[in-house]
Amino acid sequence: MPGFEVTHHRSQLFYDRYERKSELQHQTHYCPGCGHGVAHKLIAEALQELDVQNDTIFVSPVGCSVFAYYYFDVGNVQAAHGRAPAVATGVKRANPDKIVISYQGDGDLAAIGTAEIIHAANRGENITVFFINNGIYGMTGGQLAPTTLVGEKSTTSPWGRRPTNEGFPLHMAELISTLETPVYVERVALSDSKNIMKARKAIKKALELQKNKAGFSFVEILSPCPTIWKKEPIDARKWVGEKMIPAFPLNVYRDRKPEIPQIPIPHKTVAEALELTAGKDVRPRAKHHTRDIRIKCAGFGGQGVLLLGVLLAEMGMREDLEVSWLPAYGPEMRSGSANCSVCLSHERIGSPLITAPDVLVAMNEISLRKFAANVVNGGTILYNRDSLPPDFSAPQANVICIPASEIADKIGSAKVMNVVMMGAILEATECLPFDTAESVLNKTVKRKEFMDMNRKALAAGQHFIAQHIHVGAVTQPDGFAY
Repeated sequence: MPGFEVTHHRSQLFYDRYERKSELQHQTHYCPGCGHGVAHKLIAEALQELDVQNDTIFVSPVGCSVFAYYYFDVGNVQAAHGRAPAVATGVKRANPDKIVISYQGDGDLAAIGTAEIIHAANRGENITVFFINNGIYGMTGGQLAPTTLVGEKSTTSPWGRRPTNEGFPLHMAELISTLETPVYVERVALSDSKNIMKARKAIKKALELQKNKAGFSFVEILSPCPTIWKKEPIDARKWVGEKMIPAFPLNVYRDRKPEIPQIPIPHKTVAEALELTAGKDVRPRAKHHTRDIRIKCAGFGGQGVLLLGVLLAEMGMREDLEVSWLPAYGPEMRSGSANCSVCLSHERIGSPLITAPDVLVAMNEISLRKFAANVVNGGTILYNRDSLPPDFSAPQANVICIPASEIADKIGSAKVMNVVMMGAILEATECLPFDTAESVLNKTVKRKEFMDMNRKALAAGQHFIAQHIHVGAVTQPDGFAY
């Protein structure tokens, strides 16, 4: 209209319409008077002034902050509860020329995400973190937050926050400013126009520092939450000024470039290595006498099933195979269930998880019954007994009963039963050479007397398979030869 000048408008960093319910595409999901909307506007204006819209990646975790992807027309990544700084670290390291923002609430950053924010700050990651502190869990129903003020009631502190019970509120800006590496830490507030303008400057400065590759920047923003506080929007703003600012003083807690020692890397850089190997296939070639195989080793703690898997994986690496080892075990020190999955492959391994093993090593009956049905047709089962349970229905696999425990006892120690099984695996499948097994054992076993027993155990497992097994039959051994 003639005579009127528009001074406030929607930032071009926001979408023209918000992809929410059809009748709500003209508005955000934030409650009237919520500080998130103001913080969004300040961030959007700063990004626009720095001309980095197309180079910005927003990382949002759980909470009211999660919906940033509805509004910001920039790159957006979602993170699990509290993990935004960790995700932002990965995004930034993969895209060092992008502006990466971690936008988090107090329940997210100062509670479940404390480890992530502290260590990202301590490493000096070149990211910017905006911390919305409204002193309460907003989205999930008003529970006590790490920043809830002393005496304030919440759904989980109906008598008010008591330092003797819930502790004092966490002061994240002060906490982070004690670290060596952050370059900029400031606390601002959305309590009135004057403080909002100061917040705008702090937000822009933090982003500008990242753009200039200065290092880690952190802006804590005291923000109103009228709905959960059960206050009118104007009263909520006043409450920020009258209650929160005295408890969380506004201040620039860090504004300097730290001196970080550079430790030289003795070997060539990745870039130099890539330049030297450009156009060359430098991957080691797997030996022709090896074969692809998926092995499940299962038993209980103390039987050496996890070590057996480690030894097989080490052998595969020495033969230039792609290998993976995935353990699974209970909390018990001994006698609890334990198993591991080992993949040996000439090609890259997509997943270490094995659902259909080629070979099952069952050290006890429980493991036999639990995993036998999963073995592929024509696969092999090595069972640590001299016979199968009477009621066991063997699947379509070659079942070999080898009393590894008894063989190990005769050699001199029950501890080498897993090596007996290793010898049996190598002889039955021909997946790896025996000389590699011996070299791995030489490296792993330090005591000479145990090394002698391990050599005997490896040979005993090999000999048992060679002398007593008929393909496709369930073996009933009638003696041993060493």
